[in-house]
Amino acid sequence: NTSAVDYTPFGSVQVLTRGVHGAAHSVPASARPCPHLGWISYPRVMPVPSTRPTGRRHEENVITIERVNGTLAYTIAGRGEPLLLVHGLGGDRHTWRHLVDTLALTHTVIAPDLPGHGDSGAPAGDYSLGAHATALRDLLVSLGLPSATIVGHSLGGGIALQFAYQFPERTQRLVLISSGGLGPQLTAALRAVTLPAAETVVAALALLPPTVTRRVLPALIPRPDVPAVARSLHDLADGRRRRAFIRTARTVIDWRGQSVSAAEHLKLLAQLPVLVAWGSADRTIPPSHHRAVAAATPAFFTAEIADAGHYPHETAPDQILPAIQRFLRATRPFRYSEASWRHVIDERVCPTGMRVRRSRDNAI
Repeated sequence: NTSAVDYTPFGSVQVLTRGVHGAAHSVPASARPCPHLGWISYPRVMPVPSTRPTGRRHEENVITIERVNGTLAYTIAGRGEPLLLVHGLGGDRHTWRHLVDTLALTHTVIAPDLPGHGDSGAPAGDYSLGAHATALRDLLVSLGLPSATIVGHSLGGGIALQFAYQFPERTQRLVLISSGGLGPQLTAALRAVTLPAAETVVAALALLPPTVTRRVLPALIPRPDVPAVARSLHDLADGRRRRAFIRTARTVIDWRGQSVSAAEHLKLLAQLPVLVAWGSADRTIPPSHHRAVAAATPAFFTAEIADAGHYPHETAPDQILPAIQRFLRATRPFRYSEASWRHVIDERVCPTGMRVRRSRDNAI
């Protein structure tokens, strides 16, 4: 029965949507194929589990795109300049629930679940920053969006930085919230994920009763972060999500801390508008990482949220949301130029200490 399905054009792709009372089990015969990636799949509405906060004003229509490496689920709201919201390790798109409605008043807000997270498929292969960045590129292509402002939290910040490096022509601005990739230090709990038998330990922790989890966590993390961490840990009881969590973590973390640095990328992004935001009480990634980046790059916008932990967008949305809005109003989208990008690359210092410069005939 397809009578309840509306077909709303989104760029060059037909996105299938259904109202909050609808339910869909297959793609109708009248659905349009995506010219880039295959079929835009289901117009189903995700039920909101009891562990998820309710009261959202936007419809929770969940759409997926079929990619070579599996489906990618996302929700979309609003109209205007696109904002792509990228959650962190072990999280999902629900982490942005406090920001979406307000941002959607002036922007098109797209909140995907990363591969292996939330309702997205779990590919058998690559979970690196580059693979996640490519998945986000595929999403923008499927929606007919040439570029977007990328907002990333924690691992999502590292993915946003990688996205800007791989696809500068598709990046308008960056908003980095409690971002990874800015220094090596990291909480011991996440470093332990890289050790042998970590998946078994995580599985056992995920099965603990929520009351036990919420009593133990305050000894390890700031109290405001407990609900968010407890929710993510509980979700890892699902074997698919747990395996993706472990595999993703091991691409950016080792037993010493963060194993991937975006320091070199930052030098290339000097012309890109960037907001760096963090909580002053973050015990997952030290605030000193963000303060050092702010000091070294005066052109970046910064926002330190007093007394917030690793999830300021969840625990202090009334403070971080105005900072994001001011940043969006005060900056113009970055416009990629091949000549300008080449100039930045040529000015970088080579490992030998020599500078690469091009002559007028482009010979090195």
